[in-house]
Amino acid sequence: MSKENIIRVLVVGAGNMGRSHALAYAAIPEFEIAAICTRKPESRAKLMAELPAGTPEANDYTLALEELKPDAVCISTYPDTHYSFAKLALEAGCHVFTEKPLAESAEQCKELVDLARLQGKALVVGYILRQHPSWIKFVEVAKTLGKPLVMRMNLNQQSYGKNWETHKSLLSSISPIVDCGVHYVDVMCQMTGAKPLRVSGLGAQLTDELPADKINYGHLQVTFEDGSVGWYEAGWGPMMSETAFFVKDVVGPLGSASIVAADASSRGKSSSVDAHTQTERILVHRSRRDEAGELEQADEYIELDDEPDHDELCRREQLFFLNGILGRTDLTEHQDSAIRASEIVLAADHSFRSGEMVTF
Repeated sequence: MSKENIIRVLVVGAGNMGRSHALAYAAIPEFEIAAICTRKPESRAKLMAELPAGTPEANDYTLALEELKPDAVCISTYPDTHYSFAKLALEAGCHVFTEKPLAESAEQCKELVDLARLQGKALVVGYILRQHPSWIKFVEVAKTLGKPLVMRMNLNQQSYGKNWETHKSLLSSISPIVDCGVHYVDVMCQMTGAKPLRVSGLGAQLTDELPADKINYGHLQVTFEDGSVGWYEAGWGPMMSETAFFVKDVVGPLGSASIVAADASSRGKSSSVDAHTQTERILVHRSRRDEAGELEQADEYIELDDEPDHDELCRREQLFFLNGILGRTDLTEHQDSAIRASEIVLAADHSFRSGEMVTF
């Protein structure tokens, strides 16, 4: 590929997600890493050892954006920086891939999407489950179950040691139902295809290691225009139970579908990043009965052979980003869904803090 066709990406953040995205850029010929940018060299040292020798480094995001003039920016920093970093990049004429959530308010999400469209630049949010073949199949099966749907999902993480320290840092700027909830609420929105009507939320602080206004457990309930309802819960910390921490279930008039991930949902796996996207197989139950009232069809297990790990899923995300940049993929639905999922989880957080149900 000629040098002028290479897309130069400034990678901001070198944590778990930043690392996986950087490795993806290094592996995809159409991309080139303009620099790995973190505030301190030591925070990117481990990643630099995994990348080709000579990969550029930067300490200041604004300065790197100005001096390196990248074609694209990948944002894998703390959530409270996503909006400002994405806005700066779009204003500089860059395509943007950002980890979720897109921003801290629905208004900011809409502003970024409008700006990307005005600039004619790709804006992609890291909804990793959209690239997972098994989760795509899960949504497909859900659409055969009739309406309304009852969607039940959670992801509780019994985190301790280094994982708990990471979670405490995240919790300083975001609640669990906002951080992880956007993934699963996005799945719910795909399943029902309807607009949300109302949202309520619950929350609790289960530790004295956080500031008084921060929570490490949250629960949301959402009702959609077609009568479908969904709930999602997320809790982080060493106190969390690993009993039923991995519920992924949808029920409709015509039956149900459940992700049955025996390994991923086993004890000790709740804080494993790779386990969070695993499905292994889907249990499909059909409710149709014969004249005697007995079920006509035995339950079916859909075995899922394509089980990409975390790094591979991030590579597929970057291929999706590439197709958006090159105009091969229309990003309208992706961006509109990012706004909608953000609206729902942010409304749930507001509901918990205000004590009031949020209506749309």
